[in-house]
Amino acid sequence: MTVANHAPSLRGLLLSAAFAASSMWIAPAQALEPFTADYEAQYMGLSATGRMTVEPQGGNQWKYTLKISNQMAQLTQTTLFEDNDGQWRPLSGTDASLLLIKKIRRNAVYDWAKGEARWSGDVKAERAGPIALQAGDVDGLLLNLAIARDALAGKPLQYRMVDEGRAKSMLFTVAGKESISIGGKPRQATKLVSTSGNKQMLIWVVDGLALPARILQRKDGKDDIDLKITSVR
Repeated sequence: MTVANHAPSLRGLLLSAAFAASSMWIAPAQALEPFTADYEAQYMGLSATGRMTVEPQGGNQWKYTLKISNQMAQLTQTTLFEDNDGQWRPLSGTDASLLLIKKIRRNAVYDWAKGEARWSGDVKAERAGPIALQAGDVDGLLLNLAIARDALAGKPLQYRMVDEGRAKSMLFTVAGKESISIGGKPRQATKLVSTSGNKQMLIWVVDGLALPARILQRKDGKDDIDLKITSVR
């Protein structure tokens, strides 16, 4: 999500998580579980608060929501996705933002029957699509779940993210091990890095967590967004 031309994008950001509740300490092979998580963030140079939820919608569909707010901005992102024989794929998405008094809303539809994705709302004509879909495609939010699942399972960390009117290949490489604090306790994490031009994403995953343990997005060598989950239920 881009709330203004100069604002960092959140939709492509992988979420930072520090899980303290035992209900989220699951084995990678287990099915996705619903949860609500509260977290702290740094956004546009200011402290922010947020909430992230994954909720079952019946059948094989799930709703994934991210909300962030501070003195300058309110951001809400939602992705409806389905579990298609073990492959998570987006069905629709909404980005809504309020930066001071400027409102922006974008909607995405992933039509797998037609094999294309389209965007509407506050989007430029060249970003409306259609973009041809390929098996394995994810959007920015769904990538959060996929990266943790695949990293812990030892799978290749290469993705095609179809979001904001374009398709982008993303490759994550292992950059060593680090100790991070989760619920006040140290945990061993694997650090992953993806670099594209002047942008970089750093992701920490911990064995047994359904999401990355921490995510940091940088631009031109400076921190743009940093998210850390403080509690989950």
